[in-house]
Amino acid sequence: MTERKPRKDAARNRAALLAAADDLFARCESPDDVTMSDVAAAAGVGKGTLFRAFGDRTALIRALYAARLEPLERAVAEGPPPLGPGTPAQERVPALLDAVLCFKLDHRHLALALEGTGADSPYRAEHYERWHGLLRSALADIPGLADGDFAAHALLAAVRADLVEYLAGARGTDREELRAHLGKFVRQVLTGQ
Repeated sequence: MTERKPRKDAARNRAALLAAADDLFARCESPDDVTMSDVAAAAGVGKGTLFRAFGDRTALIRALYAARLEPLERAVAEGPPPLGPGTPAQERVPALLDAVLCFKLDHRHLALALEGTGADSPYRAEHYERWHGLLRSALADIPGLADGDFAAHALLAAVRADLVEYLAGARGTDREELRAHLGKFVRQVLTGQ
């Protein structure tokens, strides 16, 4: 059985809904302020269309997050150094974490919304497991690092959306200062100092 292509209007509505949600999350004070009604109204469609396209708010947030993250994931999977495969771990790990930090700074409210969805653990989310696995694998090549699994979790904790929001929002730490602090922290973990 061949997979059915979505109707043109359904594809157009989906794109409009993602664009509307993206804009609303970018402009909101808090991710909790963005409702399904707001997204549907901003996209110029009914709530039923929104629910048919995504099912619920969590699925909408996941779809938008995945769409925004896709260029970074592609760079990591097949791009050139320092993000791409084949880059020595000492260079790739700091580059990966810097890229994740920049992504979360650029999409703070969306990242906060995703990390705050559902009752299940954010550490079991598909995107988290992918980043953890990638880091754990890269850390296996670092001499003297005793526990790459734990180190991957600890390094990812430094780029959690709630921490990024606290440091950039509440404390007002600027982007370049955050990147410098993260880079120093990652180097210390990798060199054991």
